[in-house]
Amino acid sequence: MNAPTPKEIAQAGDRIEDHVHRTPILETTTLIKGRKIELKLENTQLTGSFKVRGAFNTLLSRDVPQAGVVAASGGNHGAAVAYAARALGHKATIYVPEFAGPSKIALIRDTGADLHVVAGTYAEALAAAQAFEADTGAMQIHAYDAPATVAGQGTLMREWESQYLASDTVLIAVGGGGLIAGALAWLQGGRNIVAVEPELAPTLKTAQIAGKPVDVEVGGIAANALGARRIGQICFDLAKEHDIETVIVSDEAIAEAQALLWRTCRQWVEPAGATALAALISGAYSPSPKESIAVLVCGANPAPGPFD
Repeated sequence: MNAPTPKEIAQAGDRIEDHVHRTPILETTTLIKGRKIELKLENTQLTGSFKVRGAFNTLLSRDVPQAGVVAASGGNHGAAVAYAARALGHKATIYVPEFAGPSKIALIRDTGADLHVVAGTYAEALAAAQAFEADTGAMQIHAYDAPATVAGQGTLMREWESQYLASDTVLIAVGGGGLIAGALAWLQGGRNIVAVEPELAPTLKTAQIAGKPVDVEVGGIAANALGARRIGQICFDLAKEHDIETVIVSDEAIAEAQALLWRTCRQWVEPAGATALAALISGAYSPSPKESIAVLVCGANPAPGPFD
């Protein structure tokens, strides 16, 4: 499966720009004393995550059948597909595992999508979505391992560079790998990208050690966003091509970063949204004194939510 080219990502950006937010940048020295950090606040995106970029790009670049679209998700992708489908006048059927949590389940339900909550993990939700696709002819929108999805996610890095991203190194959380794959496909080695994974869901790190994508057991506080059982092939191939570093962070570090973003920046994010920052505050990634650092804050749907 081929990764999108920078030209295809640019086309995706032009295609979706009237349908998504251009999310803000925050520069701060309050998170780590003496170090300026650039934050890209994609947690302020529609439905609370970057996922709407890939969803809109897929729907706007393909013919949608009468049966509509179907997606499996830990929560954020499902909400994004449901939102984009409603905005464009398509039927959406979404499968999520029980651990998606009440906030994300309510977010999907509020779009009017046909929502199915299944027992098990994302893998079981994906199997159910694939069965629905086979039975009805609905169009499957994969959460992370499809060129149109990755191209849509790549528009985030394209947008960030247009906002004068100055940092040498960008830290990005990894679940299935669609977001970091989009960044790598756009940058083509132009910046140092560091992957950050929870210790209880190390899909990319495990694949790098094994030399190929393999199944892993997933769990922990970020599992409903970073809980893909296997890294996407597109992400794995790009990570191998660019020899990117992957660091592992504990649930405790993620929770600490989540609390820190609230205390210092008043950004209330889900654990996945704080995972990249956790690498810095825990020392899992230790930049050199002169290295400039940027962190992608990717998701804003904690469970429970602020009004649950």
